[in-house]
Amino acid sequence: MDRDYEHQTHQAEDRHWWYRGRRTVLDGVIAGLGLPADPRILDAGCGSGRFMVELAKLGNVTGVELSDTSVSLARGRQLGEVVAGSVLEMPFSENSFDLAVSLDVIEHLDDDLAALRELRRTVTPGGALLVTVPAYQWLWSGHDEINHHHRRYTRRSLQRVAEQAGWQQVRTTYFNSLLLPVAILLRVLDRFSTKTTESSLDLWIPPEPLNWVLERPLALEAALIARGGRIPAGLSLLAVFR
Repeated sequence: MDRDYEHQTHQAEDRHWWYRGRRTVLDGVIAGLGLPADPRILDAGCGSGRFMVELAKLGNVTGVELSDTSVSLARGRQLGEVVAGSVLEMPFSENSFDLAVSLDVIEHLDDDLAALRELRRTVTPGGALLVTVPAYQWLWSGHDEINHHHRRYTRRSLQRVAEQAGWQQVRTTYFNSLLLPVAILLRVLDRFSTKTTESSLDLWIPPEPLNWVLERPLALEAALIARGGRIPAGLSLLAVFR
């Protein structure tokens, strides 16, 4: 990720409607996983450690992060060990964790299969992996370029690579669906633009009333997903594997 965009992400992730809504979706899914008491949890690609705040409420959390800037911020939260390094080669023994989460990470990697295999190695048999990724290659835009993405996913393409790594799919759902038509329009307009920038309106935090309104669709989706529902289309894809 570009440094400028990384900095904007760190500034936005506490208050931005997208990050708040995604945390609500994830909290509901994790609550339904049936984790053991005091679980060992890995946040693989933890960024600044913002989601480690939620995970630390559930058990012992460890983070792995490649960016030195993000590692420093994550360690400053003092929530658990934060290892500087790549998800592709982690310094943990086999079967170290009951749950691993990897949130919008594997799309950044040249070799997503190798990352999923490494996660399979470090998660105990019967343990869970929770992954989120951007959806649909045809939605590729300047947003993906800024973020140094290598790909976007469908339910089938994510399942295929995860099963090659030794995982079995438990559930999948798209989310952030109500804004999909808007995103399609913006992506079309983006393709006619020659502007290149390391900043993005994606991380603009609206005034709080609008921020709250934009978060409501994700809150509604979170309630549906927490009850086991599945959304057929959306800007993001969530999957649980064991």
